[in-house]
Amino acid sequence: MSTLRNLATQYSSLSDEEIEWLELLRLDWPLLADLALGDVVLWAPTEDGNYLAISHSRPAGSVTLFYRDVLGDFLRSDWRGIVDEAMETSRSVVSTAPAWYEENPMRLSAYPVSRRDEAGAVHGPFAVITLHTSAADNHSASRIGAAFRECADDLFEMIQQGLFPSPGTTRGRERGAPRAADGLVRVDPEGVVTFASPNTQTTFSLLGYRDELEGENFSEVVAEVVKGHFDTNESLPLITQGRIAKRADIEERGRIVTLRSIPVIREDERAGGIILTRDVTDLRQQEQELITKDATIREIHHRVKNNLQTVASLLRVQARRARSEEAKQVLGQAMRRVAAIAVVHDTLSTGLSQIVDFDVVFDRVLGLAAEVASLHNTIVHPRKEGVFGELPSEYATPLALALTEVVTNAVEHGLAGREGEVIIRADRSEERLAVEVIDNGTGLPGGAVGDGLGTQIVRTLIEGELGGSIAWAAHEGGGTRVVIEIPLHWIAAHTRPIPRVGE
Repeated sequence: MSTLRNLATQYSSLSDEEIEWLELLRLDWPLLADLALGDVVLWAPTEDGNYLAISHSRPAGSVTLFYRDVLGDFLRSDWRGIVDEAMETSRSVVSTAPAWYEENPMRLSAYPVSRRDEAGAVHGPFAVITLHTSAADNHSASRIGAAFRECADDLFEMIQQGLFPSPGTTRGRERGAPRAADGLVRVDPEGVVTFASPNTQTTFSLLGYRDELEGENFSEVVAEVVKGHFDTNESLPLITQGRIAKRADIEERGRIVTLRSIPVIREDERAGGIILTRDVTDLRQQEQELITKDATIREIHHRVKNNLQTVASLLRVQARRARSEEAKQVLGQAMRRVAAIAVVHDTLSTGLSQIVDFDVVFDRVLGLAAEVASLHNTIVHPRKEGVFGELPSEYATPLALALTEVVTNAVEHGLAGREGEVIIRADRSEERLAVEVIDNGTGLPGGAVGDGLGTQIVRTLIEGELGGSIAWAAHEGGGTRVVIEIPLHWIAAHTRPIPRVGE
């Protein structure tokens, strides 16, 4: 659950629709702070008549006025009047006197938040945004600062009318999404550039456009840049004119630039648009390298799996041709061990991450146990209880091999030549994974586990590689009970965080 939703659900009476709207607005929270050149705080009314800060963003191009995050704080009493007025009047309110925070004077503005439903009806206000800027702020004296503030005023006005965020808007926090400091273009209703930030001018110079952007039709400028490209996005003209809320990439001269459009609506009529720009060439190259590496890793896992299956097949053939029973048994055990490792690599070859669903892996391990049962005239009824969850490959491979040994040993020795049951219980928490393997077979010979190769392998895997423990004991109802415990924090410390079950 997000922090915003958690705080809003716990302290306010906002509806699910209102919280969802605020979550969507929260995705553009850094953009609002950057354009307004000040701290922005989102306040939700509480059930006891107060206000709680459920989101806070600092500007990237200006000094923050809050050195301590106010997220989760209640509204100061001396700010209450301006916030109440914004909620009651559904209009923006600007303080006439400086507000204070930790002995720092500031300008305080409040903007009510409303939303529109699918039918276009306005609901609200149901929350308030406060903007905090320095009392000595002189950004508006510069042309760039004035343009940023005008864009911020447009967005705040649209927020009051329930027009921002607009339906289908590109999520502001998507990878590579441009921010105000990356580049900003402001266009009029005809798509003519009225302001272009220096960073945008530099970006388009790298694309081959050397003239000034201001005064030109931005759609025509972009069309000239991408001229000759047959795979151009069909919605690009609408994006560059600020007519739709969408994002697209353009590519020229080995550079890739992403454009994000935000239509500006005043009194239910389009008044132009804001287009954010960013050179994402390096980012796209990194993404392509990651895609290539992921594909290479998957191919390696696929080839390893094929090679292991080939080895397992050769061992199976050799076991069938062996004359002595001892040789057949040894080769069969080796075949199953190789096959268990192949199962993990097969799972890894189908995904992008090095995380496997171990329950899927273990279901295939049980198939190896069924094969053992058929070789020994045994009828086995395996039953799995609980959930293993997702595990990293460093964890899955030794655990799969160890459980293959334990389960097949229960079938091969405990239930040899008879009908019986093998129960596998998995109990997982954030700190540990516990596994029990119980059979109702003949039990441990002499009441103790042997020291054969299989036992040595299992101990090495569980205790050595996974830092866990394993114990064999007689089961109360007859048969054998094997208990394995693995500390998950050990794996997290040496590999990566372990995903929680069900996430």
